[in-house]
Amino acid sequence: MFNQKLSIAILAIATPLAFVGCSSSQSSSETNTPVTTDEKGILQLVANGEDFVRQGFTTKDGWQITFDNVFVTLADVTAYQSDPPYNPESDKAIANQTKVILLEGQKIVDLAEGDAKADLVLVAEVEAKAGMYNALTWKVVKAKNGEVESQAILLKGQAEKAGKMIDFEIAFDKELEYSCGEFVGDKRKGVVKNSKTSQIETTFHFDHIFGDAEAAADDRINMSSIGFDPFAALTEDSQLDIDLNTLKERLDAETYQTLEFAIVGLGHVGEGHCLEQ
Repeated sequence: MFNQKLSIAILAIATPLAFVGCSSSQSSSETNTPVTTDEKGILQLVANGEDFVRQGFTTKDGWQITFDNVFVTLADVTAYQSDPPYNPESDKAIANQTKVILLEGQKIVDLAEGDAKADLVLVAEVEAKAGMYNALTWKVVKAKNGEVESQAILLKGQAEKAGKMIDFEIAFDKELEYSCGEFVGDKRKGVVKNSKTSQIETTFHFDHIFGDAEAAADDRINMSSIGFDPFAALTEDSQLDIDLNTLKERLDAETYQTLEFAIVGLGHVGEGHCLEQ
């Protein structure tokens, strides 16, 4: 495995840094300041692979991707009321007044579960003190058992381009650890109110790996992703069953490094920023 810090310096132009997020704008004018109260509600942890996973998409190099399964092994998820609000782009730690453990140990989730309009995947729910949970720490780890055993992420699906169809299984054993700020999206998440149920979200942006045909060719998401062509070149009899170690051996060094940075950049909170430790 290459030295990640050194690679950041080398690839600063071509790839995103360890700060991962697609927007820094907030979705609401509500205060971020945590609330001091004895009131409690329910906080749900959900996982989201976005429409790229649920509905399929076209990669930057023209492959139509549909997923049967997108298995991710989440672990050790904790939400915080941070005052001041946590900024993953700073060198300051989460200044929590209140925290709640949402997931102890690990749990395998399938982000492609259900149809194109399926709800987000419910991972866990706990009783939590009322207030604004504006920071989240979580891990992606190697599964200890099951279909994903020894892998952290497993992508299963089909890719089609110009009449060529590929059935693929792509496995990544790279473990990740994220510290994230506030969820950013159309609606604010993480606000727990008395006797109410609210959500906090771990989000995965798989366009960071494959790019997006709907974005401009010189868009950052396409400049810093590898597309599907490098995977297609490794297929045999329209089948691809490959892991990260084999990809390291068979891809050229620059493409492999771009892939590793893209994997690091998967984790978000909506469009909100995360720091990969």
